[in-house]
Amino acid sequence: MTTGNAVERVKCLIIGSGPAGYTAAIYAARANLAPVLYTGLQTGGQLTTTTEVENFPGYPEGVTGPVMMEDMRRQAERFGTDIRFGIVTGVNFSGHPHEVTLDGEQTIMADAVIIATGATAKYLGLPSEDRFRGSGVSACATCDGFFYRGKDVAVVGGGDTACEEAIYLAGLCREVYLIVRKNYLRASKVMQQRVFATANIKVLFEHNTVELFGSDMGLEGVRLVYRKGETDEAFKEIRVDGFFLAIGHVPNTEAFKEYLQLDAEGYITTLGTSTRTNVPGVFAAGDVMDPVYRQGITSAGAGCKAAIDAERFLVGL
Repeated sequence: MTTGNAVERVKCLIIGSGPAGYTAAIYAARANLAPVLYTGLQTGGQLTTTTEVENFPGYPEGVTGPVMMEDMRRQAERFGTDIRFGIVTGVNFSGHPHEVTLDGEQTIMADAVIIATGATAKYLGLPSEDRFRGSGVSACATCDGFFYRGKDVAVVGGGDTACEEAIYLAGLCREVYLIVRKNYLRASKVMQQRVFATANIKVLFEHNTVELFGSDMGLEGVRLVYRKGETDEAFKEIRVDGFFLAIGHVPNTEAFKEYLQLDAEGYITTLGTSTRTNVPGVFAAGDVMDPVYRQGITSAGAGCKAAIDAERFLVGL
């Protein structure tokens, strides 16, 4: 590995180390593309903050997120992927090969670039959120809802995603509290009707979460304030085992926005059903371009597609 201000030329550069990045690396390495992968700040991506993963094929007994990502890493390394720790601080996609700067000093010139930097879930910013993250606090009902079967949970948010997650959880849990900051839901009328028609969803309008509480064993409840900021503020507590954030995600695209086409929410736009971006030779996979599914398995599938798209692009050079 070169250091300092040296410039290095590679055939295939992969940015990100979640399921999309590691899967892209596995396919690219097996296709003799000699991929170099930079992990980003969070090696292994969002799944490293998840405890049990039971819905990823190939693990019939389930697996922890960190163990699964380490398995993917070892598989990518087995085929020759050069995995390095580093953070993208700048790119220049105006010509070819593509120029990527890591940590403000290392320059990589790449014939093909696969972006798999993922997205970051929005949290409320409460210190108690960090305390119970992975032991009661989650940003993915589809991923973690099963663990709360027959229990009481809360969902924060008032949009379509929050309503979808509340309805999904209502099919598993005893009672679902939907905590809404405003006095109305922002969700579509259809989603609102479904929420109000679901008997075990209780909507708490004009409530804000001020604290989560529990023990070393996990989350036990949520402290709420009604009409925060008003003189007649009223506090109350609800007992829940799970607390789900559904207030959105932020795609990690800041370094690329000057060159790549993004949608209104900042996700990278890809062409058709491919992983190709508006810049030839630059591909995107996983949560960085997928605001809909956001699952480990769909990210892995997109990583596979990106490697195949990159291979076909390189053949044509």
